Amino acid sequence: MAYYLTEADVRQVLTMGVALEAVEHAMKSLAAAKAVDMPRQRTRLPTGNLNILQGAAPELGVVGYKAYYAPKLSDTARHRHVYLYDTASGALSAIIEADFLGMMRTGAASGLATRYLSREESAQVGLFGAGWQARGQLEALCAVRNIGKAKVFSRNSEKLQNFCRSMSEELEIDAVPAESAEAAARGSDIVTTITRAASPVFRGEWVEAGQHINAVGSNTLTRREIDADTVRKCDIVVVDSRDIAKNESGDLLPLVEGGYLHWETLVELKDAVAGRAPLRTSPMQITLFESHGMAVQDLFVAARVLLAARERGLGVKLPIGGQISRL
Repeated sequence: MAYYLTEADVRQVLTMGVALEAVEHAMKSLAAAKAVDMPRQRTRLPTGNLNILQGAAPELGVVGYKAYYAPKLSDTARHRHVYLYDTASGALSAIIEADFLGMMRTGAASGLATRYLSREESAQVGLFGAGWQARGQLEALCAVRNIGKAKVFSRNSEKLQNFCRSMSEELEIDAVPAESAEAAARGSDIVTTITRAASPVFRGEWVEAGQHINAVGSNTLTRREIDADTVRKCDIVVVDSRDIAKNESGDLLPLVEGGYLHWETLVELKDAVAGRAPLRTSPMQITLFESHGMAVQDLFVAARVLLAARERGLGVKLPIGGQISRL
């Protein structure tokens, strides 16, 4: 029988530490050709888009996909689900509500990139965005670096104040509102953008030597969070995967079209994690991670969640499918 796990079930078992371990495992498996990832597919309607990301983790006995519908009139997509199938029997093993899972996985991907690309002594964050996804971003950065202060910029004053208050308490750091976008960027060791901006919110004139930048919100070609000057100043540019970046990186597309960048020269996260690509060699280098999301990351996190939920007796058994046999 298949398991159905709710958001409440997922929250009981999924921590940022677990998410980081799962995403790193996913990247190492992908680098070793032991996992499969397919770029996001979108079914476009006048009212919104249906998004499907599919992949496989044979070593876990898992194949599956994440699906969600994003209405154009909504600020954000909700009601994401991950579907896991058993590779041996073909039976449906689980349906997992994945809003919280996706937020933690997205944060963990940035955290993993930050672990491999940022300076170890990084202690101050400049964060653009104070929404749902920003929470996972900041938590992940605090999990991989000894962060003492986060300067947060958002145009929504009420949301910004509430975000800084709650994250200061939860993460035991000094999260403070930034007076401007430039103020958030200046003096920050790590800069993370997690917005829905259609035009850049972070400008190259603010980039400082030694910074690591996570650009997370530009996951369609119509969105841009960082300008071309920012990208030009980066010594190393890492993407989830080149195939995904080609379809979704609004930040990088203008530079490719202008001949400054070539998709083939971008470093993939799996190669950075596997030690097959050059990483930071100087404290003065500027590094960039362009995050767009990968099915294989969701599947590895979901498999961890399902295993932990079964051990704790969480979830509802549905009269369909079967169970994951090799977890």
